[in-house]
Amino acid sequence: MASTSEQTRLLSRREALNVGGSSYGTGQHEGGDSDPEAQKRDDVQKWTRRVLYYIPSTAWIPNYSFSLLGGDLMAGATMAAMIIPGSISYGISLAKLGPTAGLFAASIPPLVYSLLGTSRQVLISPEAALSLLVGQAVSEAKIIYPNFPDQAALGIAVATAITFQVGLFSFVLGFFRLGFLDVVLSRALMRGFLSAIAVVITVEQFIPMFGLVPLEQELNPPGTLDKIVFFVTYVWDNAHKPTMAVSFGTLAVLVVLRAIKGHAAKTKLDFITRLPEVLVVVVLSTYLSAKYRWDELGVEILGAVPIRTGGNFFQFPFQSTSRRVLTGTTSTAILITIIGFLDSIIAAKAMGEKYVHPISPNRELVALGASNLAGSFVPGTLPAFGSIVRSRINGECGARTPMASAFCAVVILLATFYLLPWLYFLPKCVLAAIICVFITSLFTEIPGELKFYWNIRAWTDLGMLFLTFFLSVIWDVEIGIVVSLVISLLLVVNRSSKTRLTILGRIPGTDQWQAISDNPEAEDLPGILIVRIKESLDFANTAQLKERLRRIESYGIARTHPSEEPTRPPASALVFHMGDVETIDASAIQTFQELLETYQTRGLGLYIAHLRPEPRELFEKAGIYKLLGPAAFYETVGEAMAALENERPWAHVM
Repeated sequence: MASTSEQTRLLSRREALNVGGSSYGTGQHEGGDSDPEAQKRDDVQKWTRRVLYYIPSTAWIPNYSFSLLGGDLMAGATMAAMIIPGSISYGISLAKLGPTAGLFAASIPPLVYSLLGTSRQVLISPEAALSLLVGQAVSEAKIIYPNFPDQAALGIAVATAITFQVGLFSFVLGFFRLGFLDVVLSRALMRGFLSAIAVVITVEQFIPMFGLVPLEQELNPPGTLDKIVFFVTYVWDNAHKPTMAVSFGTLAVLVVLRAIKGHAAKTKLDFITRLPEVLVVVVLSTYLSAKYRWDELGVEILGAVPIRTGGNFFQFPFQSTSRRVLTGTTSTAILITIIGFLDSIIAAKAMGEKYVHPISPNRELVALGASNLAGSFVPGTLPAFGSIVRSRINGECGARTPMASAFCAVVILLATFYLLPWLYFLPKCVLAAIICVFITSLFTEIPGELKFYWNIRAWTDLGMLFLTFFLSVIWDVEIGIVVSLVISLLLVVNRSSKTRLTILGRIPGTDQWQAISDNPEAEDLPGILIVRIKESLDFANTAQLKERLRRIESYGIARTHPSEEPTRPPASALVFHMGDVETIDASAIQTFQELLETYQTRGLGLYIAHLRPEPRELFEKAGIYKLLGPAAFYETVGEAMAALENERPWAHVM
């Protein structure tokens, strides 16, 4: 309830806007005449709220504080330094395209997302797993069209078609408000997925940190488990010592700098807490690598990155070649959309919980869709989605608004054309070490989660956690999340299909009826079944209503195996308490009517109590009221039981 001062303020505002005691917001004054000025103000306020909702940047940009600029700029620059090498690698090695495929995906979509996204720390860019899916589609297209005159152009067309479809699917899902699909992501599933991602990324980074990349490229272990076996087998004899020295030296510097920042946060040395340790490490390692020529010692560096663009930077996605491969890439686009959205919404929710700001799955889908649609207008751009690891790093580096994402995108776009030569000597193992430092935070949360689920005996949640984890690590990340998602959907459907029912009993010496499962004093009346339906009825939860009622009639509320003999005497009368049934759809009415007809055929006395007006109206239209007759409907269970006693004197129920 609003406070007195709040009520006074609202009343004053209402009186100021109304004329002659008219209602606020109706645009009317005394005599029923409309007030054009008030109506105009209402319309302006309405459209202002709509704009703020659909374009979140219109809310945070006007209120942007200069105090946030330093953290956003540092986070953007730091993330750009980390994303550029990875995006180049994704475009060349995974997507089977050129470096610009990854770089443009890390710059164009994030600019759009910064305007439309609801998360302040999520930074979208190409993902390794999704880029790999694009690369597989590119390879398949080259096999299908071996005589295509320009194989490079064919690959660009495939990537463009996939990115366009990914953007379109995401946008449509958000437009039709289907973001609720993320509700199937239980906390256990999310924790299992994040833990698996942490293991996968750690294994991926250990290989360059120990200088095993050339050997990995030669043996090409396909999955994470194969890479773990590869690492354990060859690390002892084939690790490159100079690379290890750089890698673990980087780790040591990062740990020390983070410890100094943590200590400074407890003192008045605030300027130290803003130290961009990652950016410092990138610049310092690049300088030392160039000065002392670490590449001559065998340390792998970024090297020269050729940047080539076509005649037109922006092109309509549906060129003739893209249309040709459109249908063949739809399944890949759907899979990328599902995996990308799940990964992004996990990151967005985690950041929203950590930094305390709301997340709208529908708005996230629209933002991701619009971002990828915009990216598809640059030929060959890869799909871009959020990542929990990247978002965590972005937040820990100082990002507090989407300005960090926009600044990162601008830096990457400029670097694509002008700054890449400056990173020529950047050791790749330094980037791997940086990621490993931040990934440790995902591991620290696992023991607490496992202990919590164990203490409350949440075996289903533990099973989902371990299933997601092992499938993602041992088999494949995509397989792990898809299988876990399907199982979650089945669990949701299974639970929602079971109508919540309970048996009511009489409290001795009173006219009160309560659930016998909640009140041990409630008397379960032999031969009379009083069932309370505790939710609205629809096609989903009435599919098993007949079977649920049969089991309750035979065994009560106890969990008994169907092979056991019935523990309750056959019912001669059945009373439905429907006070909790607010709505009922057509399928549920049909099922309920068939159920009542079956009970009538058996000769059971049927009574309905506490029926709400809306279901009562539908019962009359469907013929249920006529089927049972007026004498079957009562206001309360007590009245129904009194009528039952009068109609059947042998039933001593009161």
